Amino acid sequence: MHSLIRTHATEFSLLGVIVVISAVLSFATANFLSLGNAFDLLNISSVNIIFAVGLLVVLIAGGIDISFAVAASVVQYGTAIALGWIGGGGWLSGFVIAASLGVLLGCVNALLIHRFRIISIVATIATFNIYFGLLMFFTRGVSIYDLPDWLTDRVILFEREMPDGTWIEITLPVLVMIICVVATWTLITRTTIGRQLFAFGDNPEGARRFGINIGAMQFIAFGWLGLMAGIGGLVQAHYAQEVVPNALYGRELDVLAAVVLGGARLGGGKGTVLGCVLGVLLISITQNGLNLMGVSPFAFKMIIGAIILIAITLSNTRLERLLPFAGWKGTRR
Repeated sequence: MHSLIRTHATEFSLLGVIVVISAVLSFATANFLSLGNAFDLLNISSVNIIFAVGLLVVLIAGGIDISFAVAASVVQYGTAIALGWIGGGGWLSGFVIAASLGVLLGCVNALLIHRFRIISIVATIATFNIYFGLLMFFTRGVSIYDLPDWLTDRVILFEREMPDGTWIEITLPVLVMIICVVATWTLITRTTIGRQLFAFGDNPEGARRFGINIGAMQFIAFGWLGLMAGIGGLVQAHYAQEVVPNALYGRELDVLAAVVLGGARLGGGKGTVLGCVLGVLLISITQNGLNLMGVSPFAFKMIIGAIILIAITLSNTRLERLLPFAGWKGTRR
C-alpha cells in the first residue's frame, strides 16, 4: 500500500484536494453536492479531458502546444463544410473528417518544430494566431447553426428521474471521452512508442543516441494531440449544437493548467492519464463551485494563471522536496 501511494503520490494528492474542495463547496452552496450537478460536471468536462489527454502526450515528449483549441475550432468549421459537400454524412464520416483535419493541423506543428528547428511553444504560438486569424477572416465571425440532424440530436446513454423531479443523464461526449482516455493510456503505457515518447521527453539527446527516431516522436505526439483536438471539436459542436468560431478560444490555458496540475512535467518525460483526468476534474469543480457562489469569472482566470506559474516554477523540483515525508522518493513514470 505504501508503495502504491508513493508511486501515485500526485494522483492521491489530487483526490484529497478534490474531496476537501468538494466538502467546502457543499457547505458554501446548496446545489453543488447534488447528483445532477455531478453528472453535469462530467458531461461538461468531457471535451476538456479529450483535449487534455492529447496535450499530455505532447508534454511527455518534451513539447508544448497552445494551438490545439483553436485548431479544434478550425476542424469544426472544416468538418461542417465538408459534411455539407457530401450531403450530411453521419457519425462515421464526421469522425473521419474531423480526425483527419486534426491530425493534419497537428502535423503542421510537428513539421515546423522538427524541420525548421523552432521551439515548440514559439511554433504553436505562431500557428495559434495563424489558425485563428484565418478562421475569423474566412468566416467573418459568423456561426454555423445549420448542422446535420445526427450531429445536433442529443445522444443520451443513460438517464434517470430523481425524486425531486430533475433528471440526471450521461450523454455521448462522455463515451467518446472514455474511449480517448483508454486509447491514450494504452498508447503511453502499453506500447513501444509510449516508452520511446517518455525516453525522448526525458533525455532527447540520449534517445537520439539510442536510435529513437526523433522526427517520428514529434509527429506522433503532435499528431495525437491533433487527433484529440479534431475529435474534441466535433464533440463540442454536438454538445453545443452549433459551430461558433471563438467558442474554444482560451480553452488551451485551462487544459494546460489541468494537465500540469495532474503531474505532467513541462520539461518532458513524466505524466499519467489518471493524473491528467483528475487535474481536469479539479479545475472543473473549482470553476463550477465559484460559479455557484456567484464569484467573478476573472477570479477563476487568476487561479489558472497561478497554477501555470507554480507548475513552471516547480516543474524540475523532485517530489520528495515538496512532501514532508523524508522517506518518499519521486518515481519517474
